Amino acid sequence: MKKNFKKLILIPVLLAGIFIGTVSFKSDFFEIAKQIEIFTTLFKEINMNYVDETNPAQLMDSAIKSMLTDLDPYTNYWNEQDVEAARINNSGEYTGIGAAVKNGAIGITIVEAYKDYPADKAGLKAGDLITKIGDIRVADFKEDAGELLNGASETAVEITFLRQGKEQKTSLKRESVDLNAVPFYKLLEDNTGYIVLSRFNAKASTEVSRALKELKNQGANKIILDLRGNPGGLLSEAINVSNIFVPANELIVTTRSAIEKYNKDYYTQREPIDTKIPLVVLVNGRSASASEIVAGAIQDLDRGVIVGARSFGKGLVQRPRELAYGTQLKITISRYYTPSGRCIQALDYRRRDENGKAVRTKVEDYNEFNTRNGRKVYDGGGILPDVKLETSEFSDITQALLLQDAIFNFATEYYYSHKIEDLNDFDFNDADFQEFKVYLRGSDFDYVTATEKELDELIATSEEENLELKFEASGIRSQLEQHEKQELELRKPEIISLLKDEIIKRYFYKEGLYEYYTVNNPEIAKAREILNSENKYAEILK
Repeated sequence: MKKNFKKLILIPVLLAGIFIGTVSFKSDFFEIAKQIEIFTTLFKEINMNYVDETNPAQLMDSAIKSMLTDLDPYTNYWNEQDVEAARINNSGEYTGIGAAVKNGAIGITIVEAYKDYPADKAGLKAGDLITKIGDIRVADFKEDAGELLNGASETAVEITFLRQGKEQKTSLKRESVDLNAVPFYKLLEDNTGYIVLSRFNAKASTEVSRALKELKNQGANKIILDLRGNPGGLLSEAINVSNIFVPANELIVTTRSAIEKYNKDYYTQREPIDTKIPLVVLVNGRSASASEIVAGAIQDLDRGVIVGARSFGKGLVQRPRELAYGTQLKITISRYYTPSGRCIQALDYRRRDENGKAVRTKVEDYNEFNTRNGRKVYDGGGILPDVKLETSEFSDITQALLLQDAIFNFATEYYYSHKIEDLNDFDFNDADFQEFKVYLRGSDFDYVTATEKELDELIATSEEENLELKFEASGIRSQLEQHEKQELELRKPEIISLLKDEIIKRYFYKEGLYEYYTVNNPEIAKAREILNSENKYAEILK
């Protein structure tokens, strides 16, 4: 342990060197150096003198991550595995089993098995819980167990998993996985080209360009660009995707920081493909970062119509900084601003409420800006669509359903209890929604409203002050439970939309979901309605 300690103690020393080299011009350099010295001596004393054996690596990892939580959710420490995962995400290529997975305490859950890749060919399904990879129990593996699924092409791996409570085994061979930025595009019958852009990796603009050219060759004279659920990616690709539809030398986004060198204006550099074709961009509450840059530029330049719901509002720029031993610090360096000057950021991490959560900008505090044509647009976080649809919304109860995997888990149950062979036969009706509500009552789903949180705090305070409020509180809580039931009905359109998405993927993969969208999705229907009316399209942008 002492040997490991000597090796790890070099980290703060190296950090000190980095800080000395990069911030010596700052007036607070002495304070930085002082705090590093305090931390170094403290770390040494703990590891040398604590009553029990310590793990320096774990202590350091905890210290770093705890420190970063006081900043924002996007400033993160990356170990070697995280660095590799980021490389895969940006390139869209890796060698593994071909599945999206989520790590848990007792296993790895298959979120999606990509069509015709090893996981799919081996019969793995969304909802399967991987408990062993080879001879290694996932619960006993302290690092990122998901990394065990990756490896050299053609290497075999045996997987033990739980499906509907029953243990099963399968074996497969890893292979190269190529994740397309544009997983689907199609010419619709009214000559509308529909393009799905799911991620801003290094191939995003190339794939969008290719899809647009092919659709135009097939007769497309208007375009829907679907950015719903797109979490973002490379800033450069956001500029290049915007450049497909707007001329060269147009301002797309500005970054502003307290550090002068990070203040930059980003302009389009290339010749566009088509600056005139009517365009609708679809966004929702899971469209973030690079997606918001594209949507914001298209809106501010009056190049197209934005349809859906207010986007996520990430608005912060990160850059990886190399650290020792192959690790990195992904650090927030600046904020995004759209061409009109709007800040995309929704949450202010410099201001916290009494629970330590970042404060969201209130509607009355939104600032007004103008598009090129003089239309009024507002900041306050994310991109507010020109045409809002309730099926695109993400209310508090919907967010809770997503975060607690209630929709995902119900879709798993649905898949094993309903037989659907033809996509055209699928219909999620009122009876199915009632089935979902019954499922929620029997699950561990817990939706706590803001009012309930305040009620709990009030009861706690009353007990401290010897006030009896429990009887009155029980009546209020009963009313809140009724409100929760009403909330499910009130948010029925957006919840059903998400349930349909998750269920269809189980039977027909993502490709089937996009096919279903082209005929049944309300956002696409609204986009086509706008694009097929020159007057309506022009009126929105006027």
